[in-house]
Amino acid sequence: MSSPSLRSPLIDVLKGLACAAIVWHHLAFYGPMSDVAMPLAPGLVAWLYDYGRMAVQVFLVLGGYLAMASLAPQGLARFDSAPQQIVRRFGRLVLPYAVALLLAVLVAALVRPWFAHPSVPGQPGVLQLLAHALLLQNIVGEEALSAGVWYVAIDFQLFMLLVLLLAGVRAVPGLAPQPRVLMVRVLVVAGTAASLLWFNREPGLDMWAIYFFGAYGLGAMAFWAVQSERPARWLAGMALLGGLALALDFRMRILVALVSALGLVGALRLPLALPGGPVVRLLQQLGQISYSVFLVHFAVCLLVNALVHRMWPTAVGANALGMLVAFGLSLAAGRLLYLAVERRAPRGSPVPR
Repeated sequence: MSSPSLRSPLIDVLKGLACAAIVWHHLAFYGPMSDVAMPLAPGLVAWLYDYGRMAVQVFLVLGGYLAMASLAPQGLARFDSAPQQIVRRFGRLVLPYAVALLLAVLVAALVRPWFAHPSVPGQPGVLQLLAHALLLQNIVGEEALSAGVWYVAIDFQLFMLLVLLLAGVRAVPGLAPQPRVLMVRVLVVAGTAASLLWFNREPGLDMWAIYFFGAYGLGAMAFWAVQSERPARWLAGMALLGGLALALDFRMRILVALVSALGLVGALRLPLALPGGPVVRLLQQLGQISYSVFLVHFAVCLLVNALVHRMWPTAVGANALGMLVAFGLSLAAGRLLYLAVERRAPRGSPVPR
């Protein structure tokens, strides 16, 4: 089966849905607009607060799928230099990330004197800024300056881990291509199993790639299932790994990752076209700019929260409207960041977005 496009409309729609869920989760989580607006839709706000973050698992699965499709579509590394791939990925991630982080720091400095709320980050120190620049903030115990910066660090770790695995297999002497492909698959499946059954059950490891490799590995397995002439074997393997992990220790995040990976395979293998209409087109467009929206939305939501709280601290309707405005402005700011920065970042050889 031919390799699916990295710009699949379905993948963009899924990324758009997950991105919207994350923005709304943070709007519900950080308040205070959601606290005041809660009487209008208490169930919805509570659901977004508790479960909206699960959309991260969709991004992890898609990340594994796209990474494998880009780095080793035939099962072996298609790149020449692992360090070059890692540096390129770092640059593509960090360039828009740095701009969004600077905006978050400036917004926090602007609102801090008159908006006393736990969601406002403290004034950053030099070491804190350096840790963020190197994507090490969680590892060295520095307070995050923006929501979601941990995910950027994890995405980079996961990508680097996969690049090194592929490069390591290529460096093994004396192996024919097919045994190398088998070795890649065995190592990825073993890593996925180790993460699902062990590492992901240790909360203290959640600043490391091994904690999240279960969902990422399911995405890589989903890619192989989409390409395979016998996808049932891959689907059964994914279901078995996920089922064992859930039986051992039920985690909603693992269930979401498993359903996302299995559903992705089914959707990409079935010859079904996406429905038309403006909503699907908007979600597809949102998926294309989802990384920039993910990066910049915290600063936008923080500013809108501060302004609405200052002017209408107890008005339920105004705070509900403020949440809608914050969401819309987050999408607009994300599109601007995408057009001005992310799209212009040097790409080199294809890497997943």
